[in-house]
Amino acid sequence: MNLITALLLMLCSCALWAQELGWPPQLETPGDERLPVLERKTELYAHGIRDDWGYPAPQQDHFVVVHPKNSRPQAPLYVVLHSAGHDVYKAVHCTTKTGNHDIYHAPDEFFALYLDCRANQGDWWWGGPSTRDAKLMERNSGKEPMPAERRVIDTVKWVMETYGIDPNRVYLCGNSMGGSGALGIGLRHGDLFSAIKANVPAGVEHVAQRMSFPPQTIPEGAALADPPVVIDYSAPNDAWSVGHDRFVAGMKERKYALYFYWGPFGHANNHAKILQVNDLINSFDWLSIKKNEAYAVFTDGSCNDPHPWPDRLADKKPGQINAFFRWENRSDKKRSFKTSLYLTSPDELDTRFAMPETATVDVTLRRLQQFDLEPNETFRWAFGDEKGKGVVDASGLITVSNLTLTSSPTTLTIRRSGWMR
Repeated sequence: MNLITALLLMLCSCALWAQELGWPPQLETPGDERLPVLERKTELYAHGIRDDWGYPAPQQDHFVVVHPKNSRPQAPLYVVLHSAGHDVYKAVHCTTKTGNHDIYHAPDEFFALYLDCRANQGDWWWGGPSTRDAKLMERNSGKEPMPAERRVIDTVKWVMETYGIDPNRVYLCGNSMGGSGALGIGLRHGDLFSAIKANVPAGVEHVAQRMSFPPQTIPEGAALADPPVVIDYSAPNDAWSVGHDRFVAGMKERKYALYFYWGPFGHANNHAKILQVNDLINSFDWLSIKKNEAYAVFTDGSCNDPHPWPDRLADKKPGQINAFFRWENRSDKKRSFKTSLYLTSPDELDTRFAMPETATVDVTLRRLQQFDLEPNETFRWAFGDEKGKGVVDASGLITVSNLTLTSSPTTLTIRRSGWMR
């Protein structure tokens, strides 16, 4: 038997095994030598494909589930998408050492899910065009989800059901290619993810495609759930960050929640080193966001810094958008909604940035649970001594403009126009 024949037989055998393996996933032998020994229980799963994912040929994939240190019912889930230089095994190995891709490190009280996107050629989280890879641009352009996205979503749902995950506390994160995937996959699935965090995402074309950011338009009839709250930290001296001006503009125009931090830290993954440049990257508690609670979206904040994209990429000054704005919900009822809005204070946040004493900002409410108004319906609002009227926009969003925030929480109250009590 010659070498070519042997390789063909091996490939056919692998394809048939992957097809036979199928779905749902199967637990592999514990203690796999490809995985590190962790203090937390670790399980490796293997599976084939589902026809509705749209893969052109059978393939085999693995994922890893890491348990919380102390088991408890309804634990939250931390989902990790690795970089192009890693696979699922390397990503889990990174968690054994502080400073090695810190975004991969799940909190002790969480389940963690590590997915793989290296085992099969052409199977990338990107799912959309990349300005640095013409072949990806040709192959993956479009608004529809790629097979990898469908695989990710079905795997997350299977893990949630299998391990009894709290459905309101599922979080998605990633580094580099995984950061691009976290944005592109996560933003479109606000019905699943509470919040997402992207460490130096390798391109924003994926998310621009999936969310139909301008100059594209949302397909007629497409129902987009309120998206997760997004945290992004990128570097203007990182070639992969090109296009963040379009991403920031798209998030602002759609009134999507964005906490954005930047500085000349390159394509870095070590939080300690990044914090030396921008000490705000971990200042927002994204893992406290719950899918069954409303959140505030802040846009046009007077204390936001002008970002350096696309023309000032050599600027060494770190900056932020929305870093100091916070909210705390008070009540969410059928006839009224109340939330406290404020700025973080030096007592709450230790930073080298100059913190504002006051700031004006537009506030939009999303993920309202009980309070519900129809598009074009009028409402009344009160914020401290200020009062006014507003109109729900055509997409059903409630926005109150030009509110002045301080470090003292002030309650924003929204009521139906005809209900004054």
